[in-house]
Amino acid sequence: MSPVQLFKCLADDTRLNAILLIQQAGELCVCELMAALDDSQPKISRHLAQLRNCGLLLDERRGQWVFYRINPALPDWAHAIFEQAVTAREENLHLYQTKLTRMSDRPSC
Repeated sequence: MSPVQLFKCLADDTRLNAILLIQQAGELCVCELMAALDDSQPKISRHLAQLRNCGLLLDERRGQWVFYRINPALPDWAHAIFEQAVTAREENLHLYQTKLTRMSDRPSC
């Protein structure tokens, strides 16, 4: 993956916020991202599919839930960018994390 490919994949607010939330949490499912980002299931699923197709995310089905995590095979520089972006967007991510903690029916891993 080149830096240009990475930035093209993240060139949407929803995709960027989703990947940063997943970076913070380790893994999240569609319903958790819907609650955190206050978006519809089709929109979140479409963006997660794009991130998966870019090679940024891996998914794993567990029962009725599909959990997404950062692809560990990404180059170190990509992981470093995610970490720096989390720091840069800390205020926004705190709001999303608050919504996640208020979610009453979070799936169990």
